[in-house]
Amino acid sequence: MRLHVSSFAALIAVATLALSAGTCAQAQSTAAPTAGNGTYIVVDPLANVRYDNRYDISLGMAYDHMKAGPTLLQGSNLGGLDLEGSYWLAKHWGVEGSGRAYLGSSGTAPNTDGGGGGIRGPFVAQYFAVAGPEWLGPHNKHGALSAHLMFGGVYGQFEKELRGFSPATVDFYNNQIAPAAIIGGHIDLNRSARWVFRVTPDAVMTHYTLNYPPKTSQFDVNFAISVGMEYKFKRKR
Repeated sequence: MRLHVSSFAALIAVATLALSAGTCAQAQSTAAPTAGNGTYIVVDPLANVRYDNRYDISLGMAYDHMKAGPTLLQGSNLGGLDLEGSYWLAKHWGVEGSGRAYLGSSGTAPNTDGGGGGIRGPFVAQYFAVAGPEWLGPHNKHGALSAHLMFGGVYGQFEKELRGFSPATVDFYNNQIAPAAIIGGHIDLNRSARWVFRVTPDAVMTHYTLNYPPKTSQFDVNFAISVGMEYKFKRKR
C-alpha cells in the first residue's frame, strides 16, 4: 500500500490547532455606521453560524496521486474537481456522496513499440462515484472537523493515448470499472452562515485488475486533497 501518511497527519494537526485557536479568538467583525448619529456598531459575520442545516454541497479543485499500473516505478500526479453533497440525519450524522474526476499523464515502463520512438507520458484519468456515512466532529462558529467513509466505484481510463497498443506495452492497467473507497474528512473554516472554506484530505483506495497475463489485481492506497467552498442550504433538519 502506498500512502503519504505524514502529509495527512500534518494537515489534521494544523486544522486542530486552528480550531482550538478559534475558540479563544474574538469573533471576526466589521464596523458599520448607524443611521444619523455617527456612531458605529459591531457586526459579527459568524453570529448566525449553525449546524442544523439539512443539505450542503461543496466543490473544490482536487489533487490525486495514483499508479497507472501495478509494477510502475513512477506515480501520477493528477488534478481535477471534487463535487460533494451531504444530507444530515441528525446533528452529528449524515450521508455524503462524492463525484470526482482526476486527469493527467503518467510515466510508463520502458518501451520502444510505440510510434515515434516509444510511448511517453500518456493521458490517464480516474472518475469516482462513492457514498457513505459522515460524522460531524469538533465544531464552533469559526469552523469544524468532520470525517467520512465512502464506498463505490472508480472508472480508470488508461488506454486513451496508447496508439492501439496493449496496456502491457507500458505496464498499465486496462480501462475498467473497479471497487473504490475513500476515507478522510473535511477541515472547514466558516466565512459566513452559509459559505465555508473547505479543505478535504483523503486516503483513496482502489482495486484494479490486470486483464492480460499475468492476471493479477492490485490494492492501492494513495493520498488525495481538494480545496474549495461549501454552501449550506437554508432548509433545517
